[in-house]
Amino acid sequence: MFKALGNLGNMAGMMKQMQEMGGKMEALSERLKNERVRGVAGGEMVIVEANGLGQVLKVTIDAAIQSEGDWEMAQDLLPAAINDAIAKAKQMHADAMQELTGGMDLPGLGEALNKFGIGN
Repeated sequence: MFKALGNLGNMAGMMKQMQEMGGKMEALSERLKNERVRGVAGGEMVIVEANGLGQVLKVTIDAAIQSEGDWEMAQDLLPAAINDAIAKAKQMHADAMQELTGGMDLPGLGEALNKFGIGN
C-alpha cells in the first residue's frame, strides 16, 4: 500500500518538470516571436519579413515591379519569398528546440509546442 505512495512522489516530480518545461516553451515562443527572418525571391525584388513563429510581418515589392505594373511577376514571386521566409522560420524554430531539449527526441513534444504557438 505504501509503495503506491512512492509513485505519487515521482508524479509530483514529473509535474514539476512539466511546469518548468512549459515555462521554457513560453519563453521560447516569446523569443521566436521577436526574432526576424527574411525570405527573398527574384533577386530581392520581393522581400518578406517574418518572425520566428512563421508569421509574416512585412512584404516589400521592388519599385521596378510597381512602376512597370508587372503584378503577374509579383504574384509569382510573392509565394516564393513567403515560402523562403517560412522555411527559415522553421529552421530557426528547430534550432531553438534543439537548444532547449539538448537534442532529446521527446514523444508528443510537437503537439505540446502547437499549444504554445511554436509548432510546425
